[in-house]
Amino acid sequence: MDRDLLAHLPVFLGVARHGSFAAAANELGMSASAVSHAVRTVEERLGAPLFTRTTRSVALTEVGRRLNESIGAAFNEVQEAIEQIRSERGQVTGLLRLNVPQIALPLAITPVLAELTSRHPQLTVEVSVQAASTDIVAAGFDAGVRLGGMIDGDMVVVRLTPPFKAIMVASPEYLQRHEQITTVRDLANHNCIGYRLPTAGSLYAWEMLDHGQDVAVKVSGTALVNEPASAKDLALAGIGIAYIFEPFVRQELADGRLQWLLPESAIEEPGLFLYFPTRASQAPKLRAFIDAAKDVLRVER
Repeated sequence: MDRDLLAHLPVFLGVARHGSFAAAANELGMSASAVSHAVRTVEERLGAPLFTRTTRSVALTEVGRRLNESIGAAFNEVQEAIEQIRSERGQVTGLLRLNVPQIALPLAITPVLAELTSRHPQLTVEVSVQAASTDIVAAGFDAGVRLGGMIDGDMVVVRLTPPFKAIMVASPEYLQRHEQITTVRDLANHNCIGYRLPTAGSLYAWEMLDHGQDVAVKVSGTALVNEPASAKDLALAGIGIAYIFEPFVRQELADGRLQWLLPESAIEEPGLFLYFPTRASQAPKLRAFIDAAKDVLRVER
C-alpha cells in the first residue's frame, strides 16, 4: 500500500463530498493550498485527473467518481469502527453531520444539542440548514430531519416532534387596519406573505381546509420569503398574514403578538422525524443523538 497515497485519500473524499476545495479545507482544518497539494498528490499517484475545475465549480471526473464510490464506504466503515471502540470506553467522538430544515432548529435540534454537548463534549455536530430535500447519503450526511411525508421509505425514521398544524397568523396591528377575515375566500382581499419553494422556484399555494375540504389557495401580497423565520418577522411587523407551523409561533400566540386566523381551516402535518440509512443506525454518534432526543423531547415513538 502506498502510504503517502493513503494519507491523502481522506482529503480527496472531503473535496468530493463538498464539491469545493475551500469547504473541504474548512472541514478538515487545513489550508486551501494544502488541500490542493493533497489532491494533486493523489492524481499524480494514480496518473489521472480526479476533478474538473473552473472558476465557479469543482466536479468529479469519471475516474474521480469511480474512486469516490469505491473507497468512500470503506473509509466510513473504518471511522465507524474507531468511534465504536471509543464509545465502548465511554467516549463518543467524531463529527455528526445533520441536514435539517430551519423549522427544526427551535423545535428539536437546539434543545437536543444543548443536552448532547453536556453528555459528550468530544462529539462535534455540524448542522446544515436546507429547505430543499437532500440525498443525505450522496451528500455525506449521517442523518437528516424532515416532515414525515417527505422521507423515502427505505430510511429508518425516529419521531422528534408530535404532529402539528400549519396555520395562518397576523399581528393585532395588521388586523386593526384591514377588514375582518371570516372565510378562506377572504384571503384574496388581504396582504399575504408568500413562500417561494426553494427547489421548484414556484410560489407555494397555502394548503388548508375550506368547509372540511382540502384546498390549495394561491395568495398574493407585497412580500415573498423562502424560510419561516422571515415570514414570522414580517407578520410581527404588521406587514401581512403568514402561513406557518403553529409551534414556531406558539410563544407569540400566547403573549398576543400574533393571532391565529380561521383555526378551523388549519391542516395537520405529521411532525418532524430524524431519518438515516439502516447501516448508520448503530453508529455511536448517531445513537448518542437519538438517546439525547428521547430524553429531552419526550415524544412517544
